[in-house]
Amino acid sequence: MFTGIIQAVGSVAEVAPHNDDARLLINAADLDLSDVALGDSIACNGVCLTVIALSPQGFSVDVSAETFRCTVGFPAGMAVNLEKALRLADRLGGHLVSGHVDGVGEVVSFAPVGDCFELVIRAPDDIARFVVTKGSITVNGVSLTVNQVNGDEFSINLIPHTLTHTNLHTVAAGSRVNLEVDMMARYAERILNYQESK
Repeated sequence: MFTGIIQAVGSVAEVAPHNDDARLLINAADLDLSDVALGDSIACNGVCLTVIALSPQGFSVDVSAETFRCTVGFPAGMAVNLEKALRLADRLGGHLVSGHVDGVGEVVSFAPVGDCFELVIRAPDDIARFVVTKGSITVNGVSLTVNQVNGDEFSINLIPHTLTHTNLHTVAAGSRVNLEVDMMARYAERILNYQESK
């Protein structure tokens, strides 16, 4: 479990494909790995991945074909938002994030508004129905508040701190981003659908 508060931005240093899967070496020089052990989880661009090796420059993870199918992927050189798993004593500064990406959205626009930037994203239909005004959503692992919803598009206001401490400053119209909706919305839908089916 994670909070969506990014702790560092790393990069994909190496990609070693194996059939449809791959092993990645993540350069994480700015992330404190002193309390990370093999088997621990680290969210990489919002994807919960298991540490299988530690090295002076970072850590290695295995990525399955299913993960590649559901996300924007991890090409070599890509900047990735990093967050270590939540501990029970930690502050919950963002919202509860599982690290199980629901799908991929497309950036419609990314434009300055005063000192901030407005990010507009188009979500797939099966995700868009869970996005609500003033609700939470995770974009590339970053916990954000939805400002407005218009059909399958939603807008977010990004403050300067978010832009300088995540990889979201690299997006542009046409960029693809990992999306995870608020898990409470999914549970609510399941409960309602289950009751209606009885």
